[in-house]
Amino acid sequence: MAKLLIVEDEGVVAWHIQEALEKLGHVVVASIASGQEAIEIAAQNQLDLVFMDISLKGKVDGIQAAQEIRTRFNIPVIYLTAYADDQTLERALVTNPLGYLIKPFQEKELQTTLEVALHRHRLEIYLEKQKE
Repeated sequence: MAKLLIVEDEGVVAWHIQEALEKLGHVVVASIASGQEAIEIAAQNQLDLVFMDISLKGKVDGIQAAQEIRTRFNIPVIYLTAYADDQTLERALVTNPLGYLIKPFQEKELQTTLEVALHRHRLEIYLEKQKE
């Protein structure tokens, strides 16, 4: 069971993701539509992972929010986006995401991407502790 945050400004998409994740036994701490709010929630909660839409309303887009969340809190991010262009992908890759799902996606893709990302993040933490 993982504690997750969904950052998605399309209500129906956010609801669908939340339903799928909860059906898999995970806890969705919040489902929000703002990059700035995502940073605030990440600061207040011990999250395991964030599902982040790239294109968000407001001053902070998903890539900016993901960068801050990853840097400040070491919480991994999986991007959810309708954008697969090279420029967007280049910007996103700089933040070291643990996944990049193109909308629309299937529930199985969501599940497998989540499981791989959580496994990889646990491994990163383990290796970091071994170095110390």
